[in-house]
Amino acid sequence: MYTKVVFRVDAMIKQFNSNKARLRRHQRMRRRLIGSQARPRLNIFRSGYHIYAQVIDDTTGRTLASASSLDENLRDFKPAEEAKPQTEGADQVSESAVDAATETPARGKGAKAEKAAPKSQAKGGQQQKGGVAQPKTVLPAAQKGTAKTQVEALAAIASNRKVALAREVGKLVAQRAKEQGVKQVVFDRGGYAYHGRVAALAEGAREVGLDF
Repeated sequence: MYTKVVFRVDAMIKQFNSNKARLRRHQRMRRRLIGSQARPRLNIFRSGYHIYAQVIDDTTGRTLASASSLDENLRDFKPAEEAKPQTEGADQVSESAVDAATETPARGKGAKAEKAAPKSQAKGGQQQKGGVAQPKTVLPAAQKGTAKTQVEALAAIASNRKVALAREVGKLVAQRAKEQGVKQVVFDRGGYAYHGRVAALAEGAREVGLDF
C-alpha cells in the first residue's frame, strides 16, 4: 500500500507584502513621532490614485486640518505646462564642426602620404630608439556637480498630474493648518519613501509657510 504525499510549493515560498512592510516602518517611526498641541503631526497616506494629509494633535486625538486630492477645490485641477529652458547656442553648431564630422579620409594613391608618422615613444612618455620623448597629456580632473535641492529634483516630474496634485494638496492642508494657528508640525510620511508625491506634498506645505 502506497501513501500519496503532496507538497505545497506556495507554502514554502515566502511572499513579500509591501503594505505590511510599510506598516512596520510606520510603527517604528511612530515611536519617536508624537504630535503635540504646539507642534501637531502632519500625517500622509497615499493610494494608487489619491493622496491624503491630516494635521493631528496626538495629545487630544483631534484632527486640526485635513486635505486630499478628492477635495472639491482640486477636482478639476490640471497641471500647468512649464516652459522648457533653452540654452543659448544649444541648437547652433559651427560650420567647422560639421565639416570635421562629415569629412571622409582620402583614398587612392595620396592616402599613404596622409598617414601619420610611426609612434616614436613607448608607454609613459619614455624615449624610443631614434625618437624624441613627448610630454604626457594631463586630463582635467572630474568636477562634481552641485547638489540639487528637493524642488529641483522634482522639476523633472513636475508636469505629472499626480505629483502636481499632491503639491497642491500640501499647499491646501498648510493653508488650513495656518488658519487654525498651526505654524510648526512634525512630518510623518507614513512609512513611504520621501520622493514623488510624498516629497511634492511636503514641498507644497513648505511653500505656504508650514515649518518642519
